[in-house]
Amino acid sequence: MKIAVIGVGYVGLVTGVTLSDIGHVVTCIDVDPAKIVKLNQGIPTIYEPGLGALLQKNIEVERLYFTADHKKGLEGAEVVYIAVGTPQREDGAANLDYVEQAARDIAANINRGIIVVIKSTVPVGTNVHIKNLINQNTIDGVRVQIASNPEFLREGSAIKDTFHGDRIVIGTEDKETADILEEINKPFNVPILKTDIASSEMIKYSSNAFLATKISFINEIANLCESLGANVEEVARGMGLDHRIGPDFLRAGIGYGGSCFPKDTNALVQLAGNARHEFNLLESVIEVNNNQQVLLIDKIMSRFGTIENKKVAVLGLAFKPKTDDLRESPSLVMIPRLAELGANIIAYDPIAVPNARKHLSTAIEYTESLDEALRDTDFAVIITDWPEVKTIDLSAFSKLMRTPVVFDGRNCYSLDAVKKSAVEYYSIGRPSHTPEPIG
Repeated sequence: MKIAVIGVGYVGLVTGVTLSDIGHVVTCIDVDPAKIVKLNQGIPTIYEPGLGALLQKNIEVERLYFTADHKKGLEGAEVVYIAVGTPQREDGAANLDYVEQAARDIAANINRGIIVVIKSTVPVGTNVHIKNLINQNTIDGVRVQIASNPEFLREGSAIKDTFHGDRIVIGTEDKETADILEEINKPFNVPILKTDIASSEMIKYSSNAFLATKISFINEIANLCESLGANVEEVARGMGLDHRIGPDFLRAGIGYGGSCFPKDTNALVQLAGNARHEFNLLESVIEVNNNQQVLLIDKIMSRFGTIENKKVAVLGLAFKPKTDDLRESPSLVMIPRLAELGANIIAYDPIAVPNARKHLSTAIEYTESLDEALRDTDFAVIITDWPEVKTIDLSAFSKLMRTPVVFDGRNCYSLDAVKKSAVEYYSIGRPSHTPEPIG
């Protein structure tokens, strides 16, 4: 089938590449000419494991194209996916400006009926609104059908999630549209759930809100464990063995970030408010997460009293491993705060340094060398649990640092290993460790 995808950000690019890989002819459209030039050369514009190989493969077999020309990109398309961003407004609601612009661009450049699929995360009611917007602006009475097909991709494993996902959700107003989209997605060999449009829109928000709730819950338990002398890892393990709860997303740390959870939880609270429903639970989830992101600052100040002129290694900038995405990363909160308190900061990340330079105005030093980051520092703060950080020999801290004091926001190391080291160690929801003096 001939498909167009509007937007080549994270979701749009992965969608276009994977749809082409299962046999469809896909043209991706974006208003950024620089992106189009790179993508037509087979160069990914985002960091995502496995994406580059699929991109090049499907360009070479002439199933995947990129253009900044909407008329050219939409010509002959039977199905058009909208995969543009829906950033958060100041009031927490989703900003639909880019989705509405995509709708106008579709209306201005089609001359026959097509199916428009909204892949972007949008509030309940948006699909119907976009359908009406397109149909009101098409020429010669052309009419479109609308469908909701939310994405459930995890950054760092988006290609795997596409081909081995838990489900594909398709929300439509009629059986014929649902059947066409089911046929498009069959080669993925992933279970397909067909539902009405409003339910499909709600499934996306509800899923992310529930996962965010699990994260904030275990972080609250972690903070209580510290007060009571329990170990949150043992608690989470015991909870996760109950099949009704499960082990996923029960890992304590310094909170969730990224492009989905913060934006979607805020949007759902706003959506509930519009429906005159006070979502007290989710408001608390958001508050817990905001507090959790600065938890290590309190631990640092409790240990040192002052960090004026102390050299600190910040290990990790991205909100999670295997991505260069800094959106809502705790690093964006913690680094400016450490700088305000007078610390001299050297920040390490194997992938995200170029993005960090764009997002952080704080005057800090950057490095892609873990050893360089740790050398002659007074303490280290772990923000992202990169494999390079998790697998480091703990003796490297004592060998490289001026004082081997580590504040671990991701619980990277077993307490048994820490106890055998010369590292002074503070983590989340677990006992701290101070090594015995030598001599």
